[in-house]
Amino acid sequence: MSQNVKDVVNQLKEDNRDELYCHKLVYRPWGFYKNIEGNDKSGFKVKRILVYPGKKLSLQSHKFRSEHWVIVRGTGKVQIGMDFLTLTKNMHVYIPKETLHRMENIGNNNLEFVETQVGTYLGEDDIVRYQDDFGRV
Repeated sequence: MSQNVKDVVNQLKEDNRDELYCHKLVYRPWGFYKNIEGNDKSGFKVKRILVYPGKKLSLQSHKFRSEHWVIVRGTGKVQIGMDFLTLTKNMHVYIPKETLHRMENIGNNNLEFVETQVGTYLGEDDIVRYQDDFGRV
């Protein structure tokens, strides 16, 4: 069985697949995200993010990337710096690097948005958390 895993990893390396660098589907306490395109070192990454009703992402910033969020379903309250916006389907927002930001689902249904990250490094460890409902640092 472990030989099969090694063979799969070798095939991923041979095919230069993004799965070597980031998982396609990642669950979080507030919902989940799916990596659609790009990886931590590709200069850009596109994610589909789903936030459960009443849940919110941590208040955070990033040193190495900016983000563009486009709402595709639901209603979200977005914090950018000290400003708050309510966004619905087909609305969007730009978050410059090193800017405080957060998304909260204020609707009764799942909130979905597409996040495009652009920067020199896009790893999950480029998150500075200031507040988090789930005790993550």
